[in-house]
Amino acid sequence: MNSYKTDFIWLGSRQQLAKIQCHSIWSAHLCFTIVTCLWVQFDSQLTFTPHIQCLARHSFHHLRQLRRVRKSLTTYSAKTLVHAFTAGRLDYCNSVQYQINTNALKTLQSVLHLATQLILQKWKFDHITPTLRDDLQWLPVLQRITYKLCTIVYKCLHQSAPQYLQELCMPVTNSASRRHLHSAARGDLQVLATRTVTYGPACAPKLWNSLLTTVRHSTLTMIQFCSRLKTHLFGLPYGSASWLFRLL
Repeated sequence: MNSYKTDFIWLGSRQQLAKIQCHSIWSAHLCFTIVTCLWVQFDSQLTFTPHIQCLARHSFHHLRQLRRVRKSLTTYSAKTLVHAFTAGRLDYCNSVQYQINTNALKTLQSVLHLATQLILQKWKFDHITPTLRDDLQWLPVLQRITYKLCTIVYKCLHQSAPQYLQELCMPVTNSASRRHLHSAARGDLQVLATRTVTYGPACAPKLWNSLLTTVRHSTLTMIQFCSRLKTHLFGLPYGSASWLFRLL
């Protein structure tokens, strides 16, 4: 391997990483504590804290730049620019952020709040949640991550995702010994055994199985599925039906 193009990182808990002598296996200059793949920064404990800090820093920078010209923009133009520079960045590869710590979620949520204030020209201390829900109809960060994972599962079940992902999303009906179970009748997926609680191939099947059967029905098109999924996820953090008719 070319040492100038190779990144090597040990993944594990803090206690496990403390036992590793990196130089005993690889040259010291090949071992990193943070590596970047597809513009996502992976740290040794998979907390994604460096990635989120970098993402928030760049997002806040672009929002400050847009604030200078906000008075010259229409609401539609401001929304388009914010989505291109900020909201699009938050959604990029956000499926790896599933079950990250609460502080990281708050950091990303603060980016959405500041973006909402910029688009609709709200004051700093205005209550932003109703605006985020009623005016922009944006999902919170946690639900945006869930939305991405569920859409990936939908693509796997309809053979429009890579094969290695499809192998992780197998219906219960594929197992002959479990076809008589109620989970098979509901169209649930097999939850693979994993030794980790936070990460692993089990998170996407678990989320899919938690959806209502009307949301994940096999006859739905991609557009229909996304529409019902967003409506379902909106009800989780907001718990109000006042916006429901505008979503349907």
